[in-house]
Amino acid sequence: MNLLPDRLLPGSAFPLGATFDGLGVNFAVFSANADQIDLCIFDPSGKREIARYPLPEWTDEVWHGYLPEVKPGLLYGFRAHGRYEPEKGHRFNPNKLLIDPYAKKLHGTVRWTDALHGYRVGSQKGDLSFDKRDSAPAVPKAVVKIDAFDWTGDQRPNTPWDKTVIYEAHVKGLTKLLEDVSPPERGTFAALSHPRVIDHLHKLGVTALELLPIHAFVQDRFLQEKGLANYWGYNTLAFFAPEARYMATGSADEFRLAVRRLHAAGIEVILDVVYNHTAEGSEMGQTLSLRGLDNATYYRLQDDNPRYCVNDTGTGNSLNMSKARVVQMVADSLRYWAESFRIDGFRFDLGVTLGRDGNKGFDPGAAFFDVLRQDPVLQKLKLISEPWDIGPGGYQLGNHPPSFAEWNDKYRDTTRKYWKRDSSQRPDLAARLSGSGDLFDRRARRPWASVNFLSAHDGMTLADVVSYDEKHNDANKEDNRDGHSENLSHNWGVEGPTDDPDINAYRQRLQRSMLTTLFGSMGTPMLLGGDEFGRSQGGNNNAYCHDDELSWFDWDQANSEDGQALSAFVGRLTEVRRDLPPIRSGRFLYGEPVRDGVQDIEWWDERGMQLSEDDWRNAEGRALVMRRSHLDDDGRLESVSLLLNSSHEDLDFRLPEQDLSHVVRIDSADVDVRDLELEADVYRVMSGAAVIVTSRERAA
Repeated sequence: MNLLPDRLLPGSAFPLGATFDGLGVNFAVFSANADQIDLCIFDPSGKREIARYPLPEWTDEVWHGYLPEVKPGLLYGFRAHGRYEPEKGHRFNPNKLLIDPYAKKLHGTVRWTDALHGYRVGSQKGDLSFDKRDSAPAVPKAVVKIDAFDWTGDQRPNTPWDKTVIYEAHVKGLTKLLEDVSPPERGTFAALSHPRVIDHLHKLGVTALELLPIHAFVQDRFLQEKGLANYWGYNTLAFFAPEARYMATGSADEFRLAVRRLHAAGIEVILDVVYNHTAEGSEMGQTLSLRGLDNATYYRLQDDNPRYCVNDTGTGNSLNMSKARVVQMVADSLRYWAESFRIDGFRFDLGVTLGRDGNKGFDPGAAFFDVLRQDPVLQKLKLISEPWDIGPGGYQLGNHPPSFAEWNDKYRDTTRKYWKRDSSQRPDLAARLSGSGDLFDRRARRPWASVNFLSAHDGMTLADVVSYDEKHNDANKEDNRDGHSENLSHNWGVEGPTDDPDINAYRQRLQRSMLTTLFGSMGTPMLLGGDEFGRSQGGNNNAYCHDDELSWFDWDQANSEDGQALSAFVGRLTEVRRDLPPIRSGRFLYGEPVRDGVQDIEWWDERGMQLSEDDWRNAEGRALVMRRSHLDDDGRLESVSLLLNSSHEDLDFRLPEQDLSHVVRIDSADVDVRDLELEADVYRVMSGAAVIVTSRERAA
C-alpha cells in the first residue's frame, strides 16, 4: 500500500458510501447528531488500524472526505463522536468501530464479545454505563469496491403477474446436497444456475425464484452458544453487501452470473429483504453500525422514553422509516440490487413495519411506499409485502397500495382447514379461491395481488402439514416453546412417518389435492421449494436455526419414484394453469353474465346445483365446485371447473347440464388421468381429492 496522506480533502456529500473515482476514494456517511466522525483505515488483514482521519466536512447532515492515492480493496470503518445520553436516544461511543451502512463488501465476520456493546455489560447502570473498550478486533471491516460486471445482452424475463409462478428457496439449502454440482460450489450463488437446477425449475413450470435473505447477516450469539446457526438470515448487518458464506470464490460476480443465466432461462429472481430491523437488537444490543452513527435517527424510539427502542418487529428494534435519510438508504439499497445485480423483484419481510409513520401506526400512503411507487427503476419490479408485524394494528392484509402484492396467509389457513375437514369452510374458501377480492379489490388492484401459498419457509412443509398434529421443535433447544402452535395440520392417524400404506396413500393424495387447489385458484401461486417432492422437516415448524440436513434439500428424495411423481404432477398443474386463461383471470369475477344464463364465476355442489344461502350456511357441506367461464376467440363458451371433495366419502359430481363437452385435465386421486373425455355429465371425485375439468361448447 502507498503511504497514506496526512489528511483528507473535503470531497463530496454525494454519493453516500465509499466511491472510487480512479484517483482516490470519496467517503460520505449520514449522521444528523454526531459531533465528529472519523474514518479508520486498516491493513489488508483487517487486524490493525493504520490511520484515522476526521471527516473534514458536514454538508446536509452528511459527513464526507476524500482520500487520494488509494484504490479498491481498501479496508475501513467509522467511529462517531457525540453525546452518550441513552435517556435522550443518543448512543455515540467512538470506541466502537462502525460498519458503513453503504458497504458493498465486508471483510471478516462478527466475533462475539461484550466489547461490541456501547455500555459495560454487567454494570449496575446497565445501558446507561459507558464502555471504553475498542470493538474493532471483533467487527467486520468495510471494503472499498467497484462493480464492473458486463450485463450486455441480458434481458429481464418481465413475466406478467398473471403468468407468474414463484418458487421460494434458500441459496445454501437448495444445492448443498446436489451431487451434480462440484463440491466447492454446492450451497453457493454459483450453484443457483446449474443446469440441473434450471432443468428442475423448468419441469415445475416455475417463472420466478424467490431467495431467502442474501444480505450480509450475523450469526446470533445465543444460537452459536447452543451449537445452532442463523440459517434463514433474517438479521441483516449490511444492506448493500451480499452474504460472504454464499460465495464459492469470494466474488459477488458469482451471483450476477447466476442471475444472468436464470434470466436466459426465462426465470426471474426475487429477493426476500429485511429492512424492518437490523442485527443490532434492542437498546441492550450491540453497536455495530447505525446505532453508533445516529441511534436517534435510524431507529424508532419510544416517544415518552427514547432510551428504549420500539419493538414492532419482535427483534428488538425497528428502522425509523419516517426519516428521509433512512428511506433513502433503503431505496438506494433496493436500486443497487436492481441495477448492479439485475434483481427482478423484492419480498419485504414484515412489510407493515416499513409503512409505519413514526409511532402513529400503519399508513398505505407512507413515504416508503410512495418512494418505491414513483422510483423510475423500482416501480417496474415485482414488489411483495409480508403484510403483518407484531406492532399495534399489525395485521394489514389487503391494505397495501397498488403495485404491491401481498402474502395471503388467509389463503393458507383456509385451504388447510378445508382439507383437514374443519366445518363451515365453504364461504371463506370460495373467497380465497377467487382471488380474495374481499381483501384486494380496491384501488384498481388485481387478483395477482394475492400471493397464495400452502406453506413457506416459516412453518411446516406441505408434507408435514398432512403428517403431524403438533409441532416438533425440540431440536431448536427451546423446549418446543418456539414456533406457532396452531398449524392447522393433521396426521390422519399416526404422528409422523408410518408404514401404513393407506395413511401414506391418503397423505400423498391430500398433498396433490392442496397443490391442485393452489394452482387452480385465482391469484399468484407460490410454492415452497421441496414441497414438490415431499420434503419434511420432521414436524419442525421453525427451522430457522438449522443449517444442516433438516433444512437442506434431499435430492435423493427428489429423485425417488415418489418424489419424481409429485414433481411431475406439479409440472402438469402449472401447464394446465398456463393453458387456461380463466384460471389466471386478470380481473375479479362477481357472477357477471357471459352468455345464455352463464356467469363468469359460479358456485355449485356435487348435485350440479348452484349453492343457495342455506347451502352456504351448511357447516358440514364439504363439496364445492368453482366454475369460471368465458367466450374464446371463436365466440364459443369455455369453462374451467375446480371440483373439491374434502368429505370422508367418494362423491359423484354432476356437471352443469348444458351442451358442453367435458375433459378431466387433473385428478389428484389418480395421477394417470389426463385429458380424459367424459361421455356423461357425472364424474366421481374421491374422498380428499381435487379435480380440474374443462368444458367447451360443442361445435354447431
